[in-house]
Amino acid sequence: MSIKFIYTIFIGILFATFVGVGIAAFYPEPAYPENDVGMRFSAPLESDDPKYQEYLEKEEAFQEELKQYQEKHNRYNRNVSSISIAIAVIALVISLTFLKKINLIADGLLLGGLLLLIYSIIRGFSSDDNMFRFIVVTIGFAVSLALGYIKFIRPEEIKKK
Repeated sequence: MSIKFIYTIFIGILFATFVGVGIAAFYPEPAYPENDVGMRFSAPLESDDPKYQEYLEKEEAFQEELKQYQEKHNRYNRNVSSISIAIAVIALVISLTFLKKINLIADGLLLGGLLLLIYSIIRGFSSDDNMFRFIVVTIGFAVSLALGYIKFIRPEEIKKK
């Protein structure tokens, strides 16, 4: 196995990780709501117990916070998916245009862009929105087809001429 091949894989993985960590650092995930664990384990079982009503109110408030968190988290996943797909497409375009004479780095960036595209699709599936999922998968499919053509088929057509 060539050290150049390993380096290309390393560049790809490092690029995808760099973008993922960068997004997490500058666009933090919403915080999961905290629940009073003690209330859950010491919940009164009798409806005539005065603490029972307090327990029900706290549980209802927690469920409402949880619902709001889910909505925020779904929106967050859509946003992260959109950001990462945009960066992936930019990286792929750069690797196929500006850096095409530097094969080692171009191939690493290409791999990183593809890994980032996969990350974007996974985040898109976490958004709980079927239309958004379809759009993300469509973009991923179109980009993959275009990349396959530009990287593998087009050079063969040029050589034949």
